[in-house]
Amino acid sequence: MAVAAGLALSQAAVAAPPDSPNATLAPWFESLRQPGTGASCCSIADCGTVEFRQDRDGYEVLIDGRWKMSKPFWLRVPPNRIIDRIDNPTNRAVVCFTPEAGILCFVRPAES
Repeated sequence: MAVAAGLALSQAAVAAPPDSPNATLAPWFESLRQPGTGASCCSIADCGTVEFRQDRDGYEVLIDGRWKMSKPFWLRVPPNRIIDRIDNPTNRAVVCFTPEAGILCFVRPAES
């Protein structure tokens, strides 16, 4: 995990939120809490829909230019950052990420 965080930090160009967050979803994003601690996952400025993939070891998300990273890369989601919610209004995977802290929260897409 330290390697992934170091990789994220080394690839940061300028830390900034993803482009064009949907303001109507702000209350849902702000309701997200980190599993185990109850701390905020930050705000809509740090969260967004994301491409993800799943394998036998868990999930990975694609951290790309929306987070102002110099190169896109796949980052493993720590199991303790996965939020089990079924009310995801985006119908896509959501990650809350900052280059400084890494993945704060991950929400799977709603099941169809």
